[in-house]
Amino acid sequence: MASPNGGDDFETSLMSFEKLDRASPDLWPEKLPGVAEFAASCKNPINSSPPRWMAELESEDIEMLKELGSLTTANLMEKIKGLQNLAYQLGLEESREMTRGKFLNILERPKK
Repeated sequence: MASPNGGDDFETSLMSFEKLDRASPDLWPEKLPGVAEFAASCKNPINSSPPRWMAELESEDIEMLKELGSLTTANLMEKIKGLQNLAYQLGLEESREMTRGKFLNILERPKK
């Protein structure tokens, strides 16, 4: 795409036709172990089999992942806050039940 001020010549002068061979581990050592395998597995995701972690997911789990993936950042944060509040309420309820069990003497005591 030519620019009105001759920028095409400038861009052409910046082009490099040097070939860099990334196959050499001496020139291009792998900085993070496992990255090359991960990148290779991501090159053609359509033809490859699903990752191991997805094999154990049920259809409900996949639907939840799709739902969470479609949320905006604000909606995702709201969902996380709701889960934190739910976990807190569950902790309070569990604490009340444990206290109630101690009072009713129905909890098993550790043997000495």
